[in-house]
Amino acid sequence: MKKAQSGDTVLVHYTGTLADGQLFDSSAGRDPLSFQLGSGQVIKGFDDGVTGMEVGDKKTIEIPCLEAYGPVNDELLINFDRSQFPDDIPLETGITLNMHQEGTGQVVPVVIKEVAESFVILDANHPLAGQDLTFELELVGIN
Repeated sequence: MKKAQSGDTVLVHYTGTLADGQLFDSSAGRDPLSFQLGSGQVIKGFDDGVTGMEVGDKKTIEIPCLEAYGPVNDELLINFDRSQFPDDIPLETGITLNMHQEGTGQVVPVVIKEVAESFVILDANHPLAGQDLTFELELVGIN
């Protein structure tokens, strides 16, 4: 039987959990994830975990944060003067806002990390930065 290798387009069902068992994503009830192995479409650890699997194989992989979304980057914690926010934007810890990157205009999601009387700290790290991830995988197709 064919083993999944770099360049193959694969179909994978998955369930992703954090170290404490909290579910963060799953393909359950949806179409399987389709991506090309070795193309950089998914995080390195996920790509590596699927490589070598055969259709019908199931396995659990653990991906350290360095092979996932990396460590939390303190340079992506941005301190803003609270007066820079319009009054109609709710400033509550945990809320996701969209910022526009200077120069490119690219939209960057940020999470409100801290709200104080005079400042607001926004976190532009990926929500899974600093997290080790576990995935239950099932390879359902190779094209």
